[in-house]
Amino acid sequence: MASQYYQDMQESFKNNSKSREFPAHTAKVHSVAWSCDGRRLASGSFDKTASVFILEKDRLVKENNYRGHGDSVDQLCWHPTNPDLFVTASGDKTIRIWDVRTTKCIATVNTKGENINICWSPDGQTIAVGNKDDVVTFIDAKTHRSKAEEQFKFEVNEISWNNDNDMFFLTNGNGCINILSYPELKPIQSINAHPSNCICIKFDPTGKYFATGSADALVSLWDVEELVCVRCFSRLDWPVRTLSFSHDGKMLASASEDHFIDIAEVETGEKLWEVQCDSPTFTVAWHPKRPLLAFACDDKEGKYDNNREAGTVKLFGLPNDS
Repeated sequence: MASQYYQDMQESFKNNSKSREFPAHTAKVHSVAWSCDGRRLASGSFDKTASVFILEKDRLVKENNYRGHGDSVDQLCWHPTNPDLFVTASGDKTIRIWDVRTTKCIATVNTKGENINICWSPDGQTIAVGNKDDVVTFIDAKTHRSKAEEQFKFEVNEISWNNDNDMFFLTNGNGCINILSYPELKPIQSINAHPSNCICIKFDPTGKYFATGSADALVSLWDVEELVCVRCFSRLDWPVRTLSFSHDGKMLASASEDHFIDIAEVETGEKLWEVQCDSPTFTVAWHPKRPLLAFACDDKEGKYDNNREAGTVKLFGLPNDS
């Protein structure tokens, strides 16, 4: 029997299955993320800028475009508890911290390499940034100085703290999840998660699970306490590029070069819904308070038809009559 939650969400999506796109950038969007209060969505793009939108009922209204980076903005994230601050990682060997109240860059931190992934610690005190040379730098979010730096001997893909802020997780090119103590950065464990490249990692907001996605097209769900794999989701056919848990931790969105986003019920692995896309999806992010999914796709075959802009962000979960 399908759970009550499953039935309720299916009913909800039947009435709210609309996706809408909003112009954001002049080139493809690499990363989308919601502020902790859900009022704003930020996007980072190949066009070297970040954009911030305000969510007004069922639409995104562009508030500002943030310029300053000299290369592609590959990833961004918001402060975990301050809804006004976000940070961007770029190939220009810097990270920049921005404040939406002043619309200014409040800090530019020079790093050693081309930055490809970034995360903010749950306590808000530290920003970790990973570069193409597999160096992860830990930056004090107040002084903007580097606190620690780790060179890894493997390909570092995505990085994340656990919700308790006492462990640091890295997914790597050998299919492993490496776990370090934090702040000591001593290796605790290395888990063979996948037979091929382990690409992305996300923690669920409740702290019970984390999920990883890999080049073998599988998503695995892990118990945080036991560090064991609880179940796998196998509906995608292409390498899993991006993951997001819903605000209640009960749904997991995953996406790849498949032309749909899979939405699974976490506790059963059942498919709750799929969101149709017309090209590969780079990034997905559930809203922190409601069943609304932001995402961004590749430009259709690199060709732009006149009625469709490059670099849009999309929302799924809007009322069908909106």
